[in-house]
Amino acid sequence: MTEKEVFEIARSMLLVAMKLSLPVLLSGLVAGVVVSIFQSVTQIQEFTLTFVPKLAAVVCALAVCGHWMLMTLVDFVKYTFSHMPPVIR
Repeated sequence: MTEKEVFEIARSMLLVAMKLSLPVLLSGLVAGVVVSIFQSVTQIQEFTLTFVPKLAAVVCALAVCGHWMLMTLVDFVKYTFSHMPPVIR
């Protein structure tokens, strides 16, 4: 296995990690900003008001994007295992 192949697998690993984390992080970010704006407008400073909507947004993102995330991860594992025999020699 050459350096180019190793770097290609590492690059694709980083891209897959970014693609898998983006829906969850983005939904948590949007929920956090919306709740922060709401708290600023109403001057309500309650911890559960910040935690529960973020948690709900993350769970919804996982429910909506979970199948796509799992298929992306399975495809990456298949790709990695298919390039493994040259390493084992």
